[in-house]
Amino acid sequence: MKPRILLAEARTPDGGCLILYEHDGRASLSLDGRELMHSGACASEILLGKLGLERVQPGSAARVLVGGLGLGYTLRSVLDSSGPEVRVDVLELIPEVLDWNRGLLGRWNGDALGDERVTALAGDVRQHIGSATRGTYAAILLDIDNGPVAMVAKENASLYSRKGIRAVHDALAPGGRAVLWSAGPDNAFKKRLLDAGFTVRALPAKVHERAKRAAYLLYVADK
Repeated sequence: MKPRILLAEARTPDGGCLILYEHDGRASLSLDGRELMHSGACASEILLGKLGLERVQPGSAARVLVGGLGLGYTLRSVLDSSGPEVRVDVLELIPEVLDWNRGLLGRWNGDALGDERVTALAGDVRQHIGSATRGTYAAILLDIDNGPVAMVAKENASLYSRKGIRAVHDALAPGGRAVLWSAGPDNAFKKRLLDAGFTVRALPAKVHERAKRAAYLLYVADK
């Protein structure tokens, strides 16, 4: 049996232990012993990026916001789905995760952070969205924590509150789209999206392409 190799570790704002591992040529992130994401099970992250770019017109100099970097697969998907004119802002709460993506994780995500279209910032995506000029983004893609039920940082839950969703709506340009990753169905969250003025679809997402059943949901919210 091949050993699991600890590559790096960091502390979350709530004091949890976030660890980056490599095992059998794959990368994974774990929080306090619970796996958050894995490079061999990234189909939902890739789909998140593809769905977010569906409404961006080819050749458009659109701005896209990716909230939550993780292993970099959503960002990679956004870059692969967009043209050279698109600009992508990435917000990641834990600075070490940015460092890992610039170095250790580059061989898994194709050095996504090295793309000249990307501006990467260490910070709270809630505050970034709240301070954004109205109509800034053509797409906002959020894979923060565990979705509407926060796990990495308790404060993340406010992003999915009525106030947080209104801020997302305001930051989107007319006709813009938000896609929000969720570990499972959340009817109360869907209602908050509808109440904010979004048209909403909840799309099942698989863990990996060959999975027989979907495990997660992607909430697609169109302005």
